Amino acid sequence: MTIPITWVDAFSDVAFAGNPAAVCVLETPLDDARMQSIAFELGIAETAFVTPTGDPAVFGLRWFTPTVEVDLCGHATLAAAHALRAGAIVDGTDALTFDTRSGALSASFDGDLVALDFPADPVRPSPLPEALAGQWDGAVVETGHTPFFDFVVLSSADAVRNYEPDLATIAATGANALLLTAAGDVGAVRADRDGRADYVLRVFGPNVGIPEDPATGSAQCSAGPYWSQALGRDGDTLVARQLSPRGAVLYVRAAGERVAIAGHATTVFTGHLC
Repeated sequence: MTIPITWVDAFSDVAFAGNPAAVCVLETPLDDARMQSIAFELGIAETAFVTPTGDPAVFGLRWFTPTVEVDLCGHATLAAAHALRAGAIVDGTDALTFDTRSGALSASFDGDLVALDFPADPVRPSPLPEALAGQWDGAVVETGHTPFFDFVVLSSADAVRNYEPDLATIAATGANALLLTAAGDVGAVRADRDGRADYVLRVFGPNVGIPEDPATGSAQCSAGPYWSQALGRDGDTLVARQLSPRGAVLYVRAAGERVAIAGHATTVFTGHLC
């Protein structure tokens, strides 16, 4: 049996930027070991496996890094919705529902944008992990954690941009990943064109096989609510720029227990796995 694959750069309106995800739209589910082997072979941050449910607007969705299955992945969910529309499996006019390990997640289309509806994951204040002490030379403004991330706020976007990660030290915290963030140019518009943003971030996940994630939709479940409150912008759509080497732009609106996360996606290639 061959397996169709669509390679998508998520949170980018051009190829070779944003975060690559492989999307495999299956006729029937694969076993866990097979999915993990495919994700390892492809070697990118996430591979998404989409399966039909009998309802044309509802799909099963699972995400695998090269080493583990994860409970939530934003960029690969956006890529999955894009691949379904690009492959004419859905027509792009109705909302989709994905059944996942994090519950039902919805995706919809707004012109070229794909919009996701995810659960908020608020940051809980906590001390800076001992392993990270001294990493940022007094630039730390605030620290906290979520079940997945250590969350560190720095004093400037440049401090986030210029950080040279010590992956062994980050891994020593025991957290799945480090989310490093700072305020950007408040009131940003068209960040995808002029480089401005309301907040910036980078994400490092050596403990889940991702040294630096190019674009992290799930991180906005925490960063979005945090910056909406910190900037006094509750209910507004914020522009987030992920300062990874590939770069990415995300549009984020926190609304109580939910977070809307939108972005562009670009197909790089389609094919089949043997």
